[in-house]
Amino acid sequence: MRAEHLSSNWQVLGVVLLLLFCANRTTAQGGPPLLTNDPVTPDHGNWEINLGAMPVLTKITKSVEVLQIDLNYALTDRIELIYEVPFVWQSATGQPNATGWGNGLPGVKLRLIDGGENGWNLSTFPQVQIGGSAASVKKGLADEGTRFLLPFEVSKRFGPLNADFEVGYFFPLDSSASRDERILGLALGHKLTPKLETIGEIYDDKVMGAPEHNTEFDMGGRWEFHKGLLFLFMAGRSFKGNSSGQPEFLGYGGIRILLDHYGTRLHSDK
Repeated sequence: MRAEHLSSNWQVLGVVLLLLFCANRTTAQGGPPLLTNDPVTPDHGNWEINLGAMPVLTKITKSVEVLQIDLNYALTDRIELIYEVPFVWQSATGQPNATGWGNGLPGVKLRLIDGGENGWNLSTFPQVQIGGSAASVKKGLADEGTRFLLPFEVSKRFGPLNADFEVGYFFPLDSSASRDERILGLALGHKLTPKLETIGEIYDDKVMGAPEHNTEFDMGGRWEFHKGLLFLFMAGRSFKGNSSGQPEFLGYGGIRILLDHYGTRLHSDK
């Protein structure tokens, strides 16, 4: 999820500028707290702001995105501007604790087919993973080099379930970037009440030409506890055992803020 390196100071500045620009409701089940994205875009001029924390724990490392910032602005009804960046704390056996900014991910989601709440929906969500600062790369908190991610998302309702499928590929853009990478995600969601949605997914991440291959499952939900404010939560683990080096636990806890272009909070229709 990488041209020239972007320092952590520039990443923070980008976040501040986006927040100063003063989100609509979505109906699919992808996106935070899940790893799989969905094809839905907010209504024109609206914001969706997700602020959360995401721990990923393995047998030898503990990595926590202490603050995961995910900003989404609807330029039109079918074009959404997105910026993501995490602040990371990491601990590994025999190594000192480390903190710093991870890789920034600006992108644009383009809704190609809008079939409504019950029809087929299709989008593409190209993003650029910007190379981390020298300090974060040295600490192992961010990847070096620049990569381009080209994914496609498809969603459809089947009876009481919303289904979303995503497939994507990372292409290195310079010699310092890591290898090609393929992602696959399948997410399902069901509304238990007008305010509460349960969600789950299976997510597969494969580094091409290398042994790194992680398949995980997780479950969680979204609960609108106040107008325009949703509590997001998720917990899961990888399919393989503790000795594989894959996550023994991953989770997410955070809040979603839905705003219109005037800064007024909106009800979610999830």
